[in-house]
Amino acid sequence: MSNTTSSNRAVVPEAKGALDRFKFEVANELGVPLTDGYNGNLTSKQNGSVGGYMVKKMIEAQERQMSTGSQSGQF
Repeated sequence: MSNTTSSNRAVVPEAKGALDRFKFEVANELGVPLTDGYNGNLTSKQNGSVGGYMVKKMIEAQERQMSTGSQSGQF
């Protein structure tokens, strides 16, 4: 497996910039020293905590949106 390619692709490519900013915001909140570019010096636990917390915050935001009756993104 190559270190230079990633299989992670945004479903909505236009959201990539916002997701990157969100990732750095979450890393900062958690005290994870994430940098732009290679982060191979970070542990799996550190990287996983950022991704896990991002998912938690996105679910919370969606639940809030659904509870207010706002259904702009119906399934």
